[in-house]
Order: sequence, then structure tokens, then C-alpha cells
Amino acid sequence: MRQSKVPGTLAVLPSFLIVAGFMAFPVMFALYISFTKTNGLTFKWRGFDNYLGMLTDPIVHQVFLNNFKFLISVPLVIFVALVSAILLFEQFRGWKFFRVIFFLPNVLSVAVIGLIFTNAFGYDGAVNQFLGLFGTEPIQFFIDSNYSIFIIILALVWSGFGYQSLLLLAGLTSINPAVFEAAALDGAGWWRRLWSITLPNIRKVLGFVFIINILYTFASLFGFVYVITAGGPGYETTTIDYLVYLRAFSGNNLGSGAALAVMLFLFIGLLTLLQNRVFRLQKED
Repeated sequence: MRQSKVPGTLAVLPSFLIVAGFMAFPVMFALYISFTKTNGLTFKWRGFDNYLGMLTDPIVHQVFLNNFKFLISVPLVIFVALVSAILLFEQFRGWKFFRVIFFLPNVLSVAVIGLIFTNAFGYDGAVNQFLGLFGTEPIQFFIDSNYSIFIIILALVWSGFGYQSLLLLAGLTSINPAVFEAAALDGAGWWRRLWSITLPNIRKVLGFVFIINILYTFASLFGFVYVITAGGPGYETTTIDYLVYLRAFSGNNLGSGAALAVMLFLFIGLLTLLQNRVFRLQKED
């Protein structure tokens, strides 16, 4: 049996080494330069100075706080996705058409979504034109950080709820229909079935959706921030992943950017472990 596995192992070994090399080398190199001050050409060893500097850097503190502000999008997108999934599960009139419409934003690139919201909320955009119908003066949405954060959150919810609706819908369709029929025969109303049957049976799916939203908020907002606000005004809408870009490339200090990226990696790893324990997504014995 062991000998029969040897040809297969040898066949995939070259591909494995190539993929591992392309993944492992950048990670190890990033870890190395996080202990240096470098512009990509010259390297000066700094030890833990880059990491210690982050602990006292007010900009890093502000940016971490910004990411926590964006966590507001997590319950919003899950709520919209859950409502959409339940409506699709109940197969309301035209549900097949709306299933496509709900998922459509997910196929658009982040750049396209960012441009849509930038133009819509611009000074001469559709939103200000609509408000003008009621005699309201145009609002400069991207000057006020509260408005800017709201726009990015709105873009996150609109672009993400469709995909998550399908995930939740898959969880709903895995529930045995006989359970709902038995509950209905016992006199359980729609709300009772929702709270006692539907939500408990998709607990792990909800936990998974919650986790991926939290991780997305901390690691994948670069595109939205870059296109919609460019981190402004000031650093009011700058996120951690965007600050990594600013420090490493715009600031010409790859070491500081790499250190911040390593800290973000460790933070996300710890956050994932904590969330996994809270939602108990691992297989139970």
C-alpha cells in the first residue's frame, strides 16, 4: 500500500515544491525585513525596533480603532444576508430572479464597486441630486470621516450580502423538511419555527459567516479604502492593510510595513482561534 503511494507523491512533488517556494520564500523574506530598515536595496538591522515603534505610534493606534469602527458592517451584512436567505428559502414570488440579483454585486470587482459609490456620493452625484429635490444643499460626504466610514460600510454590505445569503441558504436547505412539518402540526408558528428550528440548525454556518466577515474587515478592505477615500480625510478611514501599503511603498520603509503586516497576521490568527472556540466550529466528538 505504501509503495503504491510513491509514484503519486513523486508526481505532485515538483508542483508542491514550486507552490511552497512561491509562498514560503515571500513570507520568510517579509519576516526578515520586518527586523530591518530597508528601501528594498539596502538593509540595516534594527532588531525589534520596528515592532516596538508600532506600540507607541499614535497613527497605528488610530488605524486599529478605524478597523473596529468598520466592524459595524458585520452584523449589518449578516442581518441582510440572513433575511435574504430566509426569503429565498421560503420561495417567495420571483425568488429565482432575486437570487441572481442578490448575487450580482459579488461578481463585480472592488474597483468597480468603489467607483459606483464614489460617483453616487460625489458632490454632483446621484445622492446629492436626490437630496436636492427636497431643497437640501449638496453634502461633501468625503470631507467628513463619519460620512466616509458610512459609505464604505454601505459598500461592504451591498457587495457582500449576496454571497453570504447563498451560504446561509445552503445551510437552510440542509435542514430536514420533516422537522418543519412536525413543528407546524404541533402548532408552532413561523416565528417559533425560526427561533427554535431554523437558527439553531444553521448556528455553525452563521458562525462561519461571522468569522469570515471579521477577518475580511481586518485584512481585505484595501480596495474599498483605496478607491473610495484613499484613507482620508487624514487617516480617518485608513485601515491596517492600507497602512501596510502606505508604510511599505509610499513611505519607502519596507521594514516598518513588513512588521505591521506580521503583526496583522498574528492578530488575525489569534482572532480566528478565539472565534473558532466561541462558535465551536470544529467537529465535536
